[in-house]
Amino acid sequence: MNVKFNKLSRMMEIEFQFRDVKEANLFRNIYPYNEIPRLVFNHRIIPMNIPECLYITDTTFRDGQQSRSPYTAEEISRLFDLLHELDNRSGIIRQSEFFVYSKKDREAIEKCMEKGYDYPQVTAWIRARKEDFKIVKEMGIRETGILVSCSDYHIFKKLKMNRSQAMNSYLEIVSAALETGIIPRCHFEDITRADFYGFVLPFANKLMELSKQAKMPVKIRACDTLGLGVSIPGVALPRSVPQIIYGLVNYGEVPSEWLEWHGHNDFYRAVTNSTTAWLYGASAVNTSLLGIGERTGNTPLEAMVIEYVQLRGNDGGMNLRVITEIAEYFENELNYEIPPRTPFVGRAFNATRAGIHADGLLKDEEIYNIFDTTEILGRPPVVIVDAHSGLAGVAAWLNNYFSLKGEKAIDKRNEKVAMIKSWIDQECENGRTTVIGDAEMEMLAKQYFPELLSLRQSRVE
Repeated sequence: MNVKFNKLSRMMEIEFQFRDVKEANLFRNIYPYNEIPRLVFNHRIIPMNIPECLYITDTTFRDGQQSRSPYTAEEISRLFDLLHELDNRSGIIRQSEFFVYSKKDREAIEKCMEKGYDYPQVTAWIRARKEDFKIVKEMGIRETGILVSCSDYHIFKKLKMNRSQAMNSYLEIVSAALETGIIPRCHFEDITRADFYGFVLPFANKLMELSKQAKMPVKIRACDTLGLGVSIPGVALPRSVPQIIYGLVNYGEVPSEWLEWHGHNDFYRAVTNSTTAWLYGASAVNTSLLGIGERTGNTPLEAMVIEYVQLRGNDGGMNLRVITEIAEYFENELNYEIPPRTPFVGRAFNATRAGIHADGLLKDEEIYNIFDTTEILGRPPVVIVDAHSGLAGVAAWLNNYFSLKGEKAIDKRNEKVAMIKSWIDQECENGRTTVIGDAEMEMLAKQYFPELLSLRQSRVE
């Protein structure tokens, strides 16, 4: 057993040794495959170590294109503009990665680079092949992601190699990137099914040695390819996000600024795991707009913007209202239907149907709204009228739709509100099960509150 002095902890610690194996370690005690994966505990509690700077990176134009029809170069250009506007010169929306292989991909990159934005920076993604660096170099891109699969599932089953062969191949490719002056970002694919102490850490140590020799950064993206990572304290590796991030920083000696988390949402943990990666030492989390990505998707970029604000206590200079513009662009221009109840971007994310909730909104919207969505996101709370909305729901809809506040607000005890509710009740008694749409409510308002229609028209003009 070798030991070495750890400059971070200032202690003598065990040096984790590379382990070559004849047969793949598939962690069948955790991943039986014919059963749901298991949560196994080792009760190891890791201290939080949140970095000084937190960043959000974007994979909308790479992983985000692997689950939908490809974006056109013009659509990518517009979305890149919106990312830039959301970042608002803060530098928090740090980078966006692109494919480089097709003519359309390269056209999109050129359009985005011509804008001259500081942020997000344009980065590439390539296969682990030397000849691909030529494309990146010719396009003037300074950083590229390189796929370096690290679990035995991928090394033995997909690549048909052993660990030594895989590591040597990866190191050769990374060295080639450094020789061409391109910053390599090593994508540790399937890290949540990898032998952390026997392959991941020794490999990370080798990469840091190459970095020192080249006097250039070698970044690492820890990829939770199947969304198997968990943030629960005391869960054993390879599923523990805290232990993965802590280990890479403290044992792998990877600077936080060079470490990034990439998560998927297969087990509904993408946002929580990304936040956990921040808390335990990774400066960057990789995301996609609306979470669009392979299978169940990636961590939603807009979710991590809100997480950032919660952690830091301020928006860092970002313009959060652009989140709403992004959602509107996807629905109105890209014909992408966002599930209505999707947090922050769905049409009904701050909507209520329950009469008791609507009554609370009438008295003070803070009672039932998560924060001032009107001021922060440009999205006032919405009341959806149906059989359960009651008088309060009707009054709240009228006040919200016609922007009536203070003395101008309509009280739920107004007799005309009761007349509208009576019409709704009759519809439901006749078998109606759908909500009362805005167009129908506007017709009822025209009948019972005609003065409101002229007020709305004057505002539009």
